[in-house]
Amino acid sequence: MEDSLHPAVKRTASFRKTLRYIGGRIAAAAKDLLPIIAVIAFFQLIIIRQPLPDFNQIFIGSLMVVIGLSMFIQGLEMALFPIGESMAHALARKGSLFWLLVFAFSLGFATTVAEPALIAVAQKSARIAAAGGLMPSDPEYLSRYALGLRLTVAFSVGAAILIGVLRILIGWPLHWMIIGGYILVMLTTIIAPQEIVGIAYDAGGVTTSTITVPLVTALGVGLATVIRGRNPLLDGFGLIAFASLLPMLFVMIYGIAVFGL
Repeated sequence: MEDSLHPAVKRTASFRKTLRYIGGRIAAAAKDLLPIIAVIAFFQLIIIRQPLPDFNQIFIGSLMVVIGLSMFIQGLEMALFPIGESMAHALARKGSLFWLLVFAFSLGFATTVAEPALIAVAQKSARIAAAGGLMPSDPEYLSRYALGLRLTVAFSVGAAILIGVLRILIGWPLHWMIIGGYILVMLTTIIAPQEIVGIAYDAGGVTTSTITVPLVTALGVGLATVIRGRNPLLDGFGLIAFASLLPMLFVMIYGIAVFGL
């Protein structure tokens, strides 16, 4: 019956179906952002008791956020999650531990070194350190410090993903590794320069970016799915925890190297 329909009718039906799908995605994104909008509106109108400044600009910007968020989520489902899982499957079936570990490290390093939030934090910390007299105010020196901080964080995330992949392959218990890692972080905090501790702790959150999280999660779930004896729910998750933990440790070590004990 459907084959006998006129091509124009088919195109119209397909167009309507696409519009309904897009509308559903945008509505879902708007629903996710509704609590944030409600909180801002409540404090602005009830507590502060002032109208929103530049309402038209805020409204247009909010629409752009909703549309962008819906497109981003769709892109994750269409591209990042599938490619992460497919590459994990292919590398695991290939049976090459070396290339699997190289891929894990490279994925963590590459998705972190270009993270805009990390670049902003590194540059800001360099300027603040110079203003506090901890280092020369020379722009070239500040640029080297910021770059060194970025590379340190990116290297630590690469190492974290590599360790997380080894955990999945070997079956190491996640909770003991996390507990041991935070014990090292606490011990390093005692000897690290106080000027770097806050930056190090923030670096743990900066690394969990919008690109790193879906790709790394897909990698972990894909590996746990294809490896015999592994449960995707129990073994596939936990890589992000390492990506948040190791930067704190590595940045404090970097601070010890730059500022001394």
